[in-house]
Amino acid sequence: MPAQPRQKQKLLVLRELLLQNTDENHKLLGTQIIDMLAARGISAERKTLYDDIETLCLSGMDILIDKVGHSNAYYVASRHFQDEELLVLADAVASSKFLTVKKSNELIKKIQGLTSRYTAPQLRRAIYVANRVKTANEGIYYSINAIHQAIYNEKKITFYYFEYNIEKKKQLRHGGELYTVSPYYLIWENDNYYLVCFCEKHNTICRYRVDRMSDVSVSEADRKELSIDEEEFAKSMRATYNMYGGAEETIELEMENSLINVLIDRFGEKISITAVDGERFRAKLLVQISPTFWGWLFQFGSKARIISPEYVKDLALEKLSEISACYGKKP
Repeated sequence: MPAQPRQKQKLLVLRELLLQNTDENHKLLGTQIIDMLAARGISAERKTLYDDIETLCLSGMDILIDKVGHSNAYYVASRHFQDEELLVLADAVASSKFLTVKKSNELIKKIQGLTSRYTAPQLRRAIYVANRVKTANEGIYYSINAIHQAIYNEKKITFYYFEYNIEKKKQLRHGGELYTVSPYYLIWENDNYYLVCFCEKHNTICRYRVDRMSDVSVSEADRKELSIDEEEFAKSMRATYNMYGGAEETIELEMENSLINVLIDRFGEKISITAVDGERFRAKLLVQISPTFWGWLFQFGSKARIISPEYVKDLALEKLSEISACYGKKP
């Protein structure tokens, strides 16, 4: 009788043993499984083991049987995730800038539980990413969850917003003022989460980095209902190069052919491209004229230049003049 409660767990334990200890290259004989169950305080017999395996198969597990001599050898042939998929997930978790090292480790450990003990150690390789800057904000998980809840329930949120001083210490912006905003969109951009919201303090649509928020709380108050123009502006804040805002404009760039992959990586394959000659091409792009855009463009030096509109060309010259002036020279 004392063993009866453990017997009721037999199928669950058997499932766990097969998932953890078998794959295409590692199989368990029936006698081995019986011994492993016995070590857990669960008795089993050869004649009932086959029925138990069949029950697990009917529940959706992909368990195959091979013959090793005169004995059956069992293994899990496929899982919800292939090993290659788990490696991609582990790499993404390890290299994500917005996750702390602690959270990355915790998530990878959970991902390891989705495969056998033979493949699981390979997933740990992903945590060693050279020179990867990781956030130190342990509360970002809770912040993201609160923001999602608020967006789904159309409620306002409150939070404090911090930045770093020259001593590399966090300090709350505006003397620790509590921000109240109406959230609309969460955006994943450049390894960071951004919130698009209506900020009551600034009375306009704003973007805030989620990892720089603290004490995010969902309010009982309903969020602001946007006008048509405000809604369009909020949607535009999801566009490329609008971290700091800026006027949206269609521009034409002339670039060297060597930059075609860089351009498609950034704007996709649907952009309009026209060959100029064997060495250069022109592309029409919808961007927001902002510091982020200038930083992207100027990194290419003389390999890329603005063709139109004329006022954007003038703005580019002004920006270059400002940079040149920092070094005491004229452009």
